[in-house]
Amino acid sequence: MSANRRTLCKLALVIAAMAALIAASTHLRADSGTCGGVTTTLPFMDVMGNAFFCQIAEAYFSGLTNGTSATTYSPTANVPREQMAAFITRTMDQSLRRGSRRAALDQWYTPTSSLSLAKTTLGLSAEQVKSDGADLWVPNYGSATVSRVRASDGKLLETWGAAVEGFAVLVARGRVYVTGFSNPGTLYEINPTQPAGNVTLIANTLGSGPHGIAFDGFNIWTANIGPNMGSVSRIDPVGGFVNTFTTGFNQPNGILYDGTNIWVTDYQAGTLLKLNVVGVILQTINVGLGPYYPIYDGTNIWVPNLLTNSVSVVRASTGAVLATLTGNGLDSPVAAAFDGERVLVTNNGEDSVSLWKAADLTPLGSFPTGTNSGPVGACSDGLDFWIVLQGTHRLARF
Repeated sequence: MSANRRTLCKLALVIAAMAALIAASTHLRADSGTCGGVTTTLPFMDVMGNAFFCQIAEAYFSGLTNGTSATTYSPTANVPREQMAAFITRTMDQSLRRGSRRAALDQWYTPTSSLSLAKTTLGLSAEQVKSDGADLWVPNYGSATVSRVRASDGKLLETWGAAVEGFAVLVARGRVYVTGFSNPGTLYEINPTQPAGNVTLIANTLGSGPHGIAFDGFNIWTANIGPNMGSVSRIDPVGGFVNTFTTGFNQPNGILYDGTNIWVTDYQAGTLLKLNVVGVILQTINVGLGPYYPIYDGTNIWVPNLLTNSVSVVRASTGAVLATLTGNGLDSPVAAAFDGERVLVTNNGEDSVSLWKAADLTPLGSFPTGTNSGPVGACSDGLDFWIVLQGTHRLARF
């Protein structure tokens, strides 16, 4: 070996040794404190003795902050608005992820193929699904039945009959309500505590073709798509009294209640309508063409637009359209569902579902549901999404 090469090798060894010493020194000089009676060490060297040392430690270990460098936290520095946004966003994300039922049950996965979906056989021409927290309820339009499926294992528990043209479904007041897609429209009731039998007729004077259903704490509301004249009906579930409103409606389709107002999608007009509790339209918001079944995530309303392959995200407090989402597999989107962290949208044209993170509208991908599966309605039980595969007469756990 030449003298020059020996010199270079020695220099490299010296540099490596110095780096190790620096690293060791940094570790030794890392700040420590006592939190909950346990000595805690942080990589920062400017937080020793700080009154908020334990809060800084919690923020670091939970991933909310990385410090201003590998060894500094800069506890007295001002926080710009952009850094504050990062702190708040990380806090929200961590809280949602760690507080979810999926996290508690160690279910961090997302099904990546139709073979990963557990499926339950339904009746004919099912459209919508709702969870009561333990079971799923699915009206089968073509079979005049309602299926009750156990969420824990997807077992078909029982089938209720006489739900003629059963279409939309609602869980409220300890009961299950199903609309009959007829003219005039009908409303049926199921008492889940009783043995399975026939549904009970509550009202038969709703507007024509009740397509969506919601509950405001007092009354049941239906969006009646027609076919002749669109309307919205308000039903007293105790007495069965019906009021139907027609002014300003074309083809009401989906409907929801956000805790203050009723919101209705109008398929023909391409709008989202905000109503008060007496059926008066307070605000009209233009969304995409053919808006279908929306969902409310606690802040925003997600509206799938069937004919424009998009999803409109609308701020409920103001009616402002925050974003129009496209791509991410959207193809004839029908229904949106929310699990507390993510929003799922069914794609009837693509035989798939699309996922977004609700907090910042980040796309999480598109996932197949099977050839000719025809996904339509969807809901969440807080743990899984459930998707009605109309083309194969199945209910899929996602």
